[in-house]
Amino acid sequence: MEVQSTFPRRSTHQVMVGDVPVGGGAPISVQSMTVTKTADHEATLQQIYDLAMAGADIVRCTCNEPEAAEGLARIVPRSPVPIVADIHHQYRMALAALEAGVDCLRLNPGNIRKPEHIKAVAREAKDRGVPIRIGVNGGSLHPDLYAKYGDVVTPEAMVESALQEIGYFSEVGFDQIKISVKASSVPLMIDAYRQLAELTEHPLHLGVTEAGPLPGGLLKSTAGIATLLAEGIGDTIRYSLTADPIEEAKAGRQLLESMGLRERKNVDLIACPSCGRAEIDVVAVAEEALAAFADREIPLQIAIMGCVVNGPGEARDADLGIAAGNHRGHLFIKGRNAAVVPEDEMVSTLVEWADFIMEHGADAALARVDVDRAEREAARDRDRLLASQGVDANDSGTRIEMIRRHTEA
Repeated sequence: MEVQSTFPRRSTHQVMVGDVPVGGGAPISVQSMTVTKTADHEATLQQIYDLAMAGADIVRCTCNEPEAAEGLARIVPRSPVPIVADIHHQYRMALAALEAGVDCLRLNPGNIRKPEHIKAVAREAKDRGVPIRIGVNGGSLHPDLYAKYGDVVTPEAMVESALQEIGYFSEVGFDQIKISVKASSVPLMIDAYRQLAELTEHPLHLGVTEAGPLPGGLLKSTAGIATLLAEGIGDTIRYSLTADPIEEAKAGRQLLESMGLRERKNVDLIACPSCGRAEIDVVAVAEEALAAFADREIPLQIAIMGCVVNGPGEARDADLGIAAGNHRGHLFIKGRNAAVVPEDEMVSTLVEWADFIMEHGADAALARVDVDRAEREAARDRDRLLASQGVDANDSGTRIEMIRRHTEA
C-alpha cells in the first residue's frame, strides 16, 4: 500500500551530490556518516555498503588528516553512493578531498574562519562542479557571533553564520550550496531552520546534532526533522545518533516512508498493542516478524493482530496480515481471510505469502485459496472467543458506567 504525502514542499534550487539530486523537488534524501577511520579504506567501504543497504542515499566521511584524504581517493571510485568529505579547521584538507574526487564538501563556518581560505575552497569546488554544504553547528559558532548575541546560541546567530558563508561564496561566484543549521536543542533547531527558509532558496539539510543514544536521540531527531518536513522545509536529512550509523540510515528512511515522502522500500509492520482478547504475545511475534523481514526489500504493509475477533477488520487496509485465534493463525489479504496456519508458523507463513504477493499480486494470492473456507474457520474461532470472553473482554462497560456516574450527576 503506497502512501502519498500531502505535505507541501518548499521551492529550492537543486544541487547534484554525485548522481543524487538535492532540492528542486527531488525526493528527500537520507544521509549518514561513517565512524571508521577513513584511512582504513576497506573498513570504511564496508560500512558505506552497509549504510547504502540500510537506506542511505549519501554518506559522509571525515577528512581530518592526509591519510584520510588518501583513503577517500580509494573509497570514492568503489562507493555505491556519493561521498561527502567532512572538513574541520584545516582548509587544506578540503582541497585534498577535492583531489580525491569526493562528490561534496561539508564546511563548518565556525572553525574555518579566514575568508581567504573559504574562498580558496569555493573556487576549487566551483572549478570541479562540486557542491558544498555550509554546516553551521550551534556548538561551534564564530566567537564574534557568540559575543554579538550575548554569549548564547540563538537561531539568529546560526542563520547569520550561514549567510556570512554564503557571502564569501558569492564573491567568487559559487552557488552550488546546501545548508544546515543544527543544534542539540530541538526548539532552537526548528526556529533556526524556519528563519533560514525565509531568507534563502538553497536546499536545506535537516538534523538535530548530538541527539544522543537510543531511544532519546531517536525521539529528539524525529521531533525536529518531522516538524520541519511537515512544514515543507528540508531537502535531505540525517539522524545524528550515538549508535551504530546503520540505525541512522534506517530511521531516516522509515521517517520519510511513514510521512509519504519516499516510496516504501521495506515492510511497514503494524501491530495491535494487545488487549484482553489477545491469544498470543503480540510483542514477541511482532519482533520475530521484524527480524524475518529485516533484510528483505518488500514494500508491503503487514499486520500482526492479537485476536481474530477484531484483527482482520481493524487491519483491513494492510496488504497482508495474520490474526491469532484458538492457537492458530488466520491469514488475511486486504482484509479477506485467506488461510489458517499453526501458531508457530505464523511468521514464516507471512514471509512466504509476502514473497508471493510481491511477485504475483494480491488478487493472484486470493485466487489460490478457498476464501469461503478460511472465513468459516475464522468465524468459528471468533465465536469461540466471544462465547468464552463475552462481548466486552476489556471490561470497557464498567468504565463507561463509572464515567456516567460522574457526568450525569
